Amino acid sequence: MKTLRLTLLSFITAVSAYANVSNTEKEALVAIYNSTDGSAWNTPWDLETPVEKWAGVTIEDNHVTGLNLPFNNLNGSLPVAIGDLTHLKKLNLGFNGIQGVIPEALGRLTHLESLELFMNKFEGEIPQAIGHLKALKSLKLYSNKLTGQLPLALMTLTNLEELLLGSNFLTGAIPTEIKALKKLKRFSVMDNKMNGHIPVEIATLTDLEELLLSSNGFTGALPIEFINLSKLNTMMVSDNNLNQDYVSSSGNTPPVLMTIEPQNATATMDIEKE
Repeated sequence: MKTLRLTLLSFITAVSAYANVSNTEKEALVAIYNSTDGSAWNTPWDLETPVEKWAGVTIEDNHVTGLNLPFNNLNGSLPVAIGDLTHLKKLNLGFNGIQGVIPEALGRLTHLESLELFMNKFEGEIPQAIGHLKALKSLKLYSNKLTGQLPLALMTLTNLEELLLGSNFLTGAIPTEIKALKKLKRFSVMDNKMNGHIPVEIATLTDLEELLLSSNGFTGALPIEFINLSKLNTMMVSDNNLNQDYVSSSGNTPPVLMTIEPQNATATMDIEKE
């Protein structure tokens, strides 16, 4: 009898060691697996085993809170079912070959703090639905094939610390509404097809450390107010249509704004720090 009780206890302990993930969330993961050619992943899932044994899946309180699958040979497209992972906090699918549009269903992941879809083959416009992700701190969509203008909805994500959209085919101007992103530390739209003046409102982002605007069609001059960005240590604005050519800078101290004289290619101080 004692042996039977011990056996039952061991069984109950083994069962309780596994999370009781809902069928909805498990089916969403399976849909992602099937839509991105899971059998060809570098580290495929064994769908017959418990969800918590699947590589890259984080479970907390019986819910999927993390999906971390970079460098895993994901191909195909993201299914609408990804929106059923409503407890997700981190989604990293970088360095893969995912195609198609970024699904609007991502807007349902309102607990998401980090969305990393960089280095894929996503195309189309950045969905307005991303504006629903008010907890988002990091949005990395660089090195895809995204088109269209920056959605104003992105400018409502006031918890953003990183907004990295470089190496796409984005057009239009930087919205002046960017001034709402007071926590922003890194902002990049380099290597796109954007234009217009660089908005002076960026100078109000006093936590900004990295500003990458090079290789676009921006016009005018750098706002003199940028000199007040005391935490800025990396700034790249070359290869635009600005009134002057500015020296790109990177280091541990705030950069001075320098222009390059076209006649002798020597750097001259345009704005001096007080």
